[in-house]
Amino acid sequence: MGCKRELLIWHRRAGKDDVQLHKTMVAAWQRKGNYWHALPQYSQARKAIWEAINPATGQRRIDEAFPRELRETTLEHDMFIRLINGSTWKLVGSDDPDSLVGSPPVGITFSEFALSNPAAWAYLAPILAQNGGWASFITTPRGRGNHAFRMLQMARDNPWSPANPDGWFSEVLTVEDTEFPHNLVEVQRREYHGLYGLDAGDALIEQEYYCSFEAAVLGAMFAKAIAKAERAGRLVPLMADPALPLNSAWDLGKGANMAVWLYQVSGNELRVLAGISGAHDEVIEDVVAKLEKWKGAHAPQCKWGLDYVPHDARVRELGSGKTRIETFIRLGRKPVLVPAHKVDDGIAAARLAIPLAWFNEPQCGEALEALRLYRVEYDEEKKVFKDTPLHDWTSHFADAFRYLAMAWRTVRADPPVEAKRRDLPELTLNDLWKLNDRPERGIRV
Repeated sequence: MGCKRELLIWHRRAGKDDVQLHKTMVAAWQRKGNYWHALPQYSQARKAIWEAINPATGQRRIDEAFPRELRETTLEHDMFIRLINGSTWKLVGSDDPDSLVGSPPVGITFSEFALSNPAAWAYLAPILAQNGGWASFITTPRGRGNHAFRMLQMARDNPWSPANPDGWFSEVLTVEDTEFPHNLVEVQRREYHGLYGLDAGDALIEQEYYCSFEAAVLGAMFAKAIAKAERAGRLVPLMADPALPLNSAWDLGKGANMAVWLYQVSGNELRVLAGISGAHDEVIEDVVAKLEKWKGAHAPQCKWGLDYVPHDARVRELGSGKTRIETFIRLGRKPVLVPAHKVDDGIAAARLAIPLAWFNEPQCGEALEALRLYRVEYDEEKKVFKDTPLHDWTSHFADAFRYLAMAWRTVRADPPVEAKRRDLPELTLNDLWKLNDRPERGIRV
């Protein structure tokens, strides 16, 4: 048996995807099974892979890799191919791990893995371990704090060999290691200088063509602030203070798109203790159970404070007819609505909060990475940054932090109790809305 795990850090335009497409075809012909090619976002798959043309041959990339005479079915709309031996191949997106549920793969390529949701691999790894499948990760770097950088370190510490069949193959290829024309790199450098300026342009060249992990992610909104916090020694192991309440800030997505930050406030100091996310099919009850488990393990003496939730948490869900606020109350939580605000205002608040924050790095790894990668979208056709953030897997922790940033200064050590408080089962939804008239403009129970 050969190596089942590989990480290829290759420079831009080195042919990463083409190599993997041909490799997958060979593997699919040799072993009947399902094979996936995952892009960071499903919306990228059609343009980047399915409809992409090889400029050297004028042929579609998928047609070169998967000969038509060996295909039984080709579904253009679904970006799906079935071979005559029964194997299947399709394009998927790693931005929503819940969408990957279905017939499990025996081989998968994660393209641009540094920009992909690492939760997708966490979900699929046990499946491939069980069925003896393989996984390839191809990417260019996206900073030292990125999961691709950590995976490279892990792979180098655990190299594959016949004596270590569970080890990894890893390779870093820059333009110095291939026959890529250097004059084309300089052409690209001049274009980047015109688009982003000299410093940012050079940094992007170092990242894309020389595989540097030191360059910042282009368009990242919080990366510099977090890097500064790291240099200042504010990304360290932290202990929860039993004298302070343990608060939470939520982004209420579905399943893996649900994200929560746990934090404490001491004066003007924000102590961010953990980032916790949902998983496939998980609902609020499941994530609350995760919070309780985390508290039992890391902060057993702390009392729960407030749960800051998005303003749309009071909208009734179609299935149950209940609001998410009611779900929180039924679970014994203390929900507070974060006032409705513009995304730009929330981002500005987050930028002000990060310099005052300490992060418990061991418990905030994936969540911190999401903040590092959260970025504005770049319009490739117009060559300008859009006004709106890119919506991908990083958005959920970023949105939750935005709610945290809008609310954390309202937290007090001992949240006030309603003078005329009734038992929760007696409260109606209208009663809850009446509790909204307070300085924090939130619902507190």
